[in-house]
Amino acid sequence: MGEISCTNGINNWSEANGKGHSSTLNGYRKSCWYEEEIEENLRWSFALNSILHTGETQYQDIALLDTKPFGKALVIDGKLQSAEVDEFIYHESLVHPALLHHSNPKTIFIMGGGEGSTAREILRHKTVDKVVMCDIDEEVVEFCRSYLVVNREAFCDPRLQLVINDARAELENKEESYDVIIGDLADPIEGGPCYKLYTKSFYESIVKPRLNPGGIFVTQAGPAGIFSHTEVFSCINNTLRQVFKYVVPYSAHIPSFADTWGWVMASDTPFTLSADEIDLRMKQRIKGENKYFDGKTFTSVSTLSKAVRRSLDNETHVYTEGTAKFIYGYGHASAYKHNQA
Repeated sequence: MGEISCTNGINNWSEANGKGHSSTLNGYRKSCWYEEEIEENLRWSFALNSILHTGETQYQDIALLDTKPFGKALVIDGKLQSAEVDEFIYHESLVHPALLHHSNPKTIFIMGGGEGSTAREILRHKTVDKVVMCDIDEEVVEFCRSYLVVNREAFCDPRLQLVINDARAELENKEESYDVIIGDLADPIEGGPCYKLYTKSFYESIVKPRLNPGGIFVTQAGPAGIFSHTEVFSCINNTLRQVFKYVVPYSAHIPSFADTWGWVMASDTPFTLSADEIDLRMKQRIKGENKYFDGKTFTSVSTLSKAVRRSLDNETHVYTEGTAKFIYGYGHASAYKHNQA
């Protein structure tokens, strides 16, 4: 749940005068803030330069904000999805581990990804021949194509095939298979459109059969901080362990999210690359230079803290439609009902 507020407030500041004293000037100013309720008793807010666009689609509420600390920020259903200054951390972490661990990734399927940043990072790989980006919400895709200048080149790349459909239906009804399937989905929130794409049945009966031999699946898996990882990260990891032989959870701090974020990579082929081998493949395959990800970084982000490792080892919850877990918040479908409660 996110909220934008503009208020006339007192601007207080003090400056030391070098003698152990301070002087304070008070003045009135108009300030706009974005506030996101992360938990019932915890909110995260930051100042705005302006509100660039807000809208409502069939599936989600969307907003593009120009924030003071993080640049342009995309907000969907009151949850910050990405911010200009640090989205590279999320998207490099989502894309490059899977593509680099694959021996020769040519065909990639993105579930979601309407923002275009995941496609942008995939298309930097020289081996890639085809990327199918399947997002259910055409208005969000067109919104991002229009407003997020950094991804316009990716949207124009002839290797990118844009499909407006439910990712489950698209994978289920087409015979095509892929080297890597990437889940760049919104978080599983109550009333949101995506939670069914985190279930064991989906992974087992739809995702896995659409992977080529040696194929890799990777998904964003929600907050993964020392306290927040038990919301969905640990059970998504455990669910994938029921379906694939080899599963690697990893996480990284993303400043604009105010938390550590998690991803889970899975395959029936072992992940055996060393940090040096990852770096070599990066030099051979990727155009341009990563800002965040390299071999040593992957060693670091896939080495979870003792507390989180223990939780993941002891997790027994399997994500199904009947036993779904959600992060804090409410999707478009349930927001009105919640607000009237």
